Amino acid sequence: MPSKEKVNNIIVISDTHCGCQLALMPPEISLDNGNIVKQSVLQQKMWSYWESFWEEWVPKVTKGQPYYIVHNGDAIDGVHHNSVTQITHNITDQIQIARDVLMPRINNKKCIGYYHIRGTEAHVGKSAQSEEGLARSLGAIADSKGNAARWEMWMKVQGHLIHFTHHVGTTQSASYESTAVWKEMVEAYTESGRWLQEPPDMVVRSHRHRQFEIKTATRRGYGTSIVTPAWQLKTPFVYRLGMGRASQPQVGGYLIRVGDEDGLYTRFKVWDIERPETENLDQETVKI
Repeated sequence: MPSKEKVNNIIVISDTHCGCQLALMPPEISLDNGNIVKQSVLQQKMWSYWESFWEEWVPKVTKGQPYYIVHNGDAIDGVHHNSVTQITHNITDQIQIARDVLMPRINNKKCIGYYHIRGTEAHVGKSAQSEEGLARSLGAIADSKGNAARWEMWMKVQGHLIHFTHHVGTTQSASYESTAVWKEMVEAYTESGRWLQEPPDMVVRSHRHRQFEIKTATRRGYGTSIVTPAWQLKTPFVYRLGMGRASQPQVGGYLIRVGDEDGLYTRFKVWDIERPETENLDQETVKI
């Protein structure tokens, strides 16, 4: 059950894609038939960032205070688009990997509640059935229908309204990276005005695997639209994309905090992964 304590902090993560060879995984896992799998070198690096995020960054930015965690979708990788980059195609194994990744963070004494948003059906099954099962096993706070994982969530924190859902439009050009992110806020304002409903102070999206944020002044302080980074490296599909080909992965997460004067504000932590080794033809080579 959620705490009745007044809480200032919400930690948002997304796109952990557990079960993928290029995503989060504990140092060692055991699969269905007992096969032991260990982290790759890049997974080791990402795991060190994951531990630093929770053990160093989160306590610092929350000032040691309690917080809620929101996972904003695509917790597992699933079996998608005929891909072969999964550690296993056994969804039970993928869900167990995700549990091993997430449960220690949810069980932290400073975490007083966990919410789960449904991601992309290609990854988490039709109607996000795999994500629903995972969220139940993690003890996620259920909605009014009893679902542990939801397609969207409206959350009010100390009078400020936030809207969470996984998807957001993408682009092939960095010049237009802000367009779809700002449209999410504009469309939320438009729909709220049409039906005389309270507009959100913040909208939270994921899916792109790239951090982005845009904000504007409002009477309540800030109107903010954010996209969270992911916890997955570049997969073969990324090399087809204009921005993906040239960019390196962004891993990390967000803090949403209630400020003393200006309403909601954000902090984010993002690590990039270094480029592949350069083939330096300027160096003298010796032919053997």
